[in-house]
Amino acid sequence: MAREELTRLTGNGNGECGQGDCPNVYRTASGSFIVQGDVSAAFTPPTGEALVEIPEAVLREAFRALGW
Repeated sequence: MAREELTRLTGNGNGECGQGDCPNVYRTASGSFIVQGDVSAAFTPPTGEALVEIPEAVLREAFRALGW
């Protein structure tokens, strides 16, 4: 899946992060979510999964974009 196929819910590309290199939340065509953030080493997830860390403000922005 390419980034262009996702709906970006956070960040407008005009902030300090640039166009795509900061924490963001995306929605897929099937309604699931892709989260972009800093890699976290909080614990070891199961094989095939990963942990990322994103600021609370990014989640709040995504919720607002969805009308939640």
